[in-house]
Amino acid sequence: MQPAADYLGLSRTPGAGPARSSADSERRGDYGKTVARLHDDEREVGPLNAAENRRLLRIKLFGATGSVLLLIGSLGTGAVPVLQNPVAGMRVLSLPSRMWSTALTLSIGGTIMLVVAWLLLGRFAVGRFSVEVLGGRSPERRMTRRQADRTLMLWIAPIVVAPPLLSKDVYSYLAQSAIAFKGMDPYVVSPVRGLGVDDVLTRSVPNLWRDTPAPYGPLFLWIGKGITAVTGDNITAAIFLHRLLALVGIALIVWALPRLARRCGVSSVAALWLGAMNPLLVLHLVGGIHNEALMLGMMLVGIELCFRAIYGGDRLRRAGSFWPSSAGWTLVAGAAVLSASAMIKVTSMLALGFVGIALAQRWGAYLPALRHAPIGQWWERSRRSITALAAAAGVLAVVLVVVMVAICVGTGLGFGWTSTLSTGGVVRSWMSMPTLLSVTTGRIGLALGLGDQTQAILEVGRPLGQLVAAVFIVRWMLASLGGRLHPLGALGVSMATVVVFFPFVQAWYLLWAVIPLAAWATRPWFRLTTIAVSAIIAIVVMPTSSNTSGVVLAQGLLAGVIMVAVMTALFFEDLSVHRWLRARRVRAQREEKV
Repeated sequence: MQPAADYLGLSRTPGAGPARSSADSERRGDYGKTVARLHDDEREVGPLNAAENRRLLRIKLFGATGSVLLLIGSLGTGAVPVLQNPVAGMRVLSLPSRMWSTALTLSIGGTIMLVVAWLLLGRFAVGRFSVEVLGGRSPERRMTRRQADRTLMLWIAPIVVAPPLLSKDVYSYLAQSAIAFKGMDPYVVSPVRGLGVDDVLTRSVPNLWRDTPAPYGPLFLWIGKGITAVTGDNITAAIFLHRLLALVGIALIVWALPRLARRCGVSSVAALWLGAMNPLLVLHLVGGIHNEALMLGMMLVGIELCFRAIYGGDRLRRAGSFWPSSAGWTLVAGAAVLSASAMIKVTSMLALGFVGIALAQRWGAYLPALRHAPIGQWWERSRRSITALAAAAGVLAVVLVVVMVAICVGTGLGFGWTSTLSTGGVVRSWMSMPTLLSVTTGRIGLALGLGDQTQAILEVGRPLGQLVAAVFIVRWMLASLGGRLHPLGALGVSMATVVVFFPFVQAWYLLWAVIPLAAWATRPWFRLTTIAVSAIIAIVVMPTSSNTSGVVLAQGLLAGVIMVAVMTALFFEDLSVHRWLRARRVRAQREEKV
């Protein structure tokens, strides 16, 4: 108990031994000391030379070729609707659906090519993995911001017109939006009950979600309601508009991420490569059309606006008045955008806590004043910090409540979303640590003849995991308040904690943590781990169904790997055909000069 009391600053003489000096009691705490090592400032460097630009062009085209192959394969392996399949019956475009093994090979090969291109591109963003990345130093040259943006657009372009990839969640979006459009409550009425089992939209909703209410925020369903008003029952048009909505989110990420990176002393190009050009984002947020794209985009924009006001030199309120100044209104606007992002998906509400920490620090809050103080002096030494924390929390809470009430009431969808947040708990995801441990324990018990107790274990293990996550998040907040972690870095670490202990985790949930951390964390441990996990998860999550046999999957994987090997040789090896074309080009240039 004594160490805990010492840690919280509740003992008269913290720790064993003699009383500490005033300077010692005001020193910076140890919260987040290890995590703080994930960050180091890195310098911006010059553009690539001519040879590097030529290699960059090959990598861009290699990744674009992978996207095109993925587009072709998705016509057979994509999450096409049960009804209104736009390519059904077409002589050429319907071929992949009739040659499923070939489509699987193209999809797997295209995905691997996209991942390989992303890895090769890292040479021109964060440096060579075995030299600069492992050594934790900046490369001599990087590609420019324009090159990064154009590469991302080139890789995304083919996928924009592809069917939904790797997920059928978009059909749940369509059905729930249609329920709201018809004047029913999507937080009470499921697709089956609201639209009917034979409805054109319900037929494409996965069986798992046909009889469950909507778990998404009212702002997202209100936008979906508007899409339904425009498209009606036209599934193809509705999917295209939802993908455009995801692209808006990607554009917001691309706008905010480099600005946040520069604020944290990180290369904007490196942050874009690791966060916005990540294959998980291309495949799942663009290809899978998930609403995390809009949530993350709005969250990052809100954070950037808030930080612009908090870390700027201007006053947040007018002199002699509580009315906000120009910078103060920027802060309010950022907090409003951030609050609105939580009405897309509630996860982003966590960012408000770390914006509040930054705001409280601006007003004088500091962690050591809350620790290592005798009880009799605790309030006197902590008053300013607690007042600043309370003021920051109050300001942001007012903005959050106003925005939340305005959206819930203005959209007419109410507050029913608060009761459906655990809807996704029906999924038993192997990527969720509490779920994995609980299911594994249940299987062991079943093997030992103790009966199937998996659900009972889940009901204990999942809340316990959430409690552990909450404790860690409080610690990261304290580390941020103490000045060891930048609020953006602390948010990224907290998002990673949420993902690890979340009751249900999907592949794209990793981006909750990767994207904020890409603008702050630079050390080898983080970048190498993120690169490896992103590449592996992007390839492991394949466009297969429950009835895909192991033989077909193995054939598709082997053929895909062979195809990637051939394409790699064609793009990057100095083959005889390449030498012949180069010689022919040189002769043509000489003839022109003559």
